Amino acid sequence: MSQFKTMQCMIVDDEPPAREIISRYIQQLPMLALAGECGNALQALVVLQQVKIDLLFLDIRMPQLNGNDFLKTIKNPPRVIFTTAYPDYAIEGYELDVLDYLLKPIHFDRFVKAVNKAMEVSQVKSGEKIHPAADSLTQAASFVYFRSDRKMVKVMLDDILFIESMKDYVKVVTVLGQVVSKQSISSVEAMLPENKFIRTHRSFIIASGKIHSYTNELVEINKMEIPIGKLYRNSVLKALG
Repeated sequence: MSQFKTMQCMIVDDEPPAREIISRYIQQLPMLALAGECGNALQALVVLQQVKIDLLFLDIRMPQLNGNDFLKTIKNPPRVIFTTAYPDYAIEGYELDVLDYLLKPIHFDRFVKAVNKAMEVSQVKSGEKIHPAADSLTQAASFVYFRSDRKMVKVMLDDILFIESMKDYVKVVTVLGQVVSKQSISSVEAMLPENKFIRTHRSFIIASGKIHSYTNELVEINKMEIPIGKLYRNSVLKALG
């Protein structure tokens, strides 16, 4: 099978946490490369004149120039995936021929589906034979990166036992040890596949496959008892069957 061509990506979003999450997702997919990040559309216009961008992750509500108006100013725009917290713009976005519309918080599996669509469109337009991109993306989604001690640390999903929130930090506990990263537990939750991880408490996410036993109040993983919060109890018990 031939290799997928690397797509040069740019993120345009006025919120640094949103850019950070998408950047982490891009780093996890070998067919994507991050060519630039911009905090507003005016900066993006400059970058587009200097760098060839294949795929644009574009927020809509931004100061000075919103995403929809920004697209209308570009003569030959790259392929675009909208990333926004507001569903009201979906119709206008599709009228601008965007590939997909991702609602924040963006989960990694949904991000993968959008990128898969972009890969298929790219191959059709280039005349290349289309391969099942989803297979390659699924393999790439077997790990995540966490920023820790000024470097990006690769953590295999199958090694994670649970994640614990510690105010502005999270502690990722794995079978090999632990990684501490400065980010919110909600941003970590968005990075993880929903079929493998469960939010049991405002301070805990667990790997469902690592559960040894559970009750209505707690789950046991690796001899560690992790609480089930009242607000999460119904969804947790439903997920556990």
